Amino acid sequence: MSDDDHELQTFRALVESADRKFARVRDAPTYDHGGSQGHLFQKVFKAYTRLWKFQQENRAKLVRSGLNRWEIGEIASRIGQLYFSQYMRTSECRFLIEAYVFYEAILSRRYFQGSEASSLPKDLGVRSKELRFYARFLLVSLILNRVDMVKHLMNCFVALVDDCRSNFRETNFKEWKQVVQEIVRFTKVDNGFSVRSMRYCGTIDTHRASLPYVARFHAKRVLKFQDALLTSYHRNEVKFAELTLDTYRMIQCLEWEPSVSFLQRHTVKPNENGDMIDHSGASAVIDLNLAADLTDPTMPPNPRKATLYHPTVTHLMAVMATICEELPPDSVVLVYLSASGKTGLNNVSQMENSGSGGSSKYSRRSIFSRTTQEQNSGASESQSRGKSELSCYDNYLWFGPKGDGGANNLYPGDLIPFTRKPLFLIIDSDNSHAFKVLHGAERGETAALFLSPLKPLFKNPSDVNLHNGSQFTFFLTAPLSSFCQMIGLFPNEADTDVYNEAENILTNAFTEWEIILCSTTSMDLVWAQMISDPFLRRLILRFIFCRSVISFLCPPEESEQYLPLCLPNLPNSVAPKSEAVRSAVMQLAGHFDVADSFYFTDT
Repeated sequence: MSDDDHELQTFRALVESADRKFARVRDAPTYDHGGSQGHLFQKVFKAYTRLWKFQQENRAKLVRSGLNRWEIGEIASRIGQLYFSQYMRTSECRFLIEAYVFYEAILSRRYFQGSEASSLPKDLGVRSKELRFYARFLLVSLILNRVDMVKHLMNCFVALVDDCRSNFRETNFKEWKQVVQEIVRFTKVDNGFSVRSMRYCGTIDTHRASLPYVARFHAKRVLKFQDALLTSYHRNEVKFAELTLDTYRMIQCLEWEPSVSFLQRHTVKPNENGDMIDHSGASAVIDLNLAADLTDPTMPPNPRKATLYHPTVTHLMAVMATICEELPPDSVVLVYLSASGKTGLNNVSQMENSGSGGSSKYSRRSIFSRTTQEQNSGASESQSRGKSELSCYDNYLWFGPKGDGGANNLYPGDLIPFTRKPLFLIIDSDNSHAFKVLHGAERGETAALFLSPLKPLFKNPSDVNLHNGSQFTFFLTAPLSSFCQMIGLFPNEADTDVYNEAENILTNAFTEWEIILCSTTSMDLVWAQMISDPFLRRLILRFIFCRSVISFLCPPEESEQYLPLCLPNLPNSVAPKSEAVRSAVMQLAGHFDVADSFYFTDT
């Protein structure tokens, strides 16, 4: 055996070893924060470090022995996939950037396209690997907001799918055509109203005039925001791969915008001969310790986010239980649930009158309620408590496909056990108000609740596609873009100066509201202990804006179904019709010349 053949044999063995380890962590849960899976990821990183070094040091010998360029591309693609999975587990932007680095290197070095002079027939297996590469690179570029790269990748991806359909006519590429449709639909919706990044930008979202008030604000207890659970489940919702539009927007909203200097230090650029100049140490030597040097020193860590795609109710609750169990002391979990809802056919009076003919499920709850009543000293208090507990199982969110039964129903009462820990619940649903019953039914910690409107509201409903994602979530993640969508104005079509001035109006309003919130003595402890966190404070300010805008746009007699709710109540000084809030909405409506569409005068 020649030295070249020996090197190739060693290379194949290293590939098989790394792939075996990769298979063990590929589908690892994203909500395990370094427990049972952490050491496995380190082993996989070490395996690919060794493999990547070996192919670099022996590239000439391996090529002479028959190594194909696509095989190098496949290794780099696996490494990018591994980095992306680490990002999803930790929410650390450095891993997302490293995934982008490897994918960009594959693209610019044309690993999957081979030599232009090659006369070898195209291989379906290689083409499938290339298709998967483009889909994964698109997902990373979307989350990083690389708009130009997304457009370029879309063109390449569409062309590749068409080429595969022409050259492999016996193969059905229906699934890949569906992926093309998903990314086209996703980018069309997102780009129509995307003006700036949804991430927390220090220069834009930090209001300097109110910083001293935030710094001086001291609650009896301050909660740290380090964990979030995000999920949505709607029929025909806008999505790409396993990322829905609403969860994508929430992911963006709960992350820091990396500094420009940090991004510039970790990009890959082609040199004169077309090869890549490596600006990232981890791109050549993959190691967790080395990757730690890529942390942006100017930014705090992002909150960890467990993002679930179309989970079952049992899976959702299992993840919530894991997160709550691992929650550090004096910390809060943000839980974002977006799903369709339905009103249960059974209500309290029906259950009380059903007797033994009722379902066993509700009969058990009645027995539990009566047992609880017997143990309590006050009869009237016991009856009230029993009805309250039963009402927690009247209505629900629906986490399941059409036609499935009650196993996919998430009831408000299902969340009560988790209120032993501090929770910030955002319920975005056409049945969100059913979750009001959680307030006062907690088992240890009073939950903070944001409940969406039951219906979206637009100035011209016919101008808006109802499948463009949730309006309430859009307000929480991109308030000015959502305002423009509501009044029928596309920000990308607006004059730049007009839009920038609108941003200034909203920034000034948020600054004033921050000062009011941090100066008041009437704020509920639930909000007081969260207001110091920049992400949660920004959500609160945007909720105030959303609620006020809707309150002035909807007819007064229809406000109940269009207004969002928050529990406990925020101070009256930031109520929808308070002077500080009302004047800001009036100024913004006047700026866009749509004030006549709002009900600003009291009648």
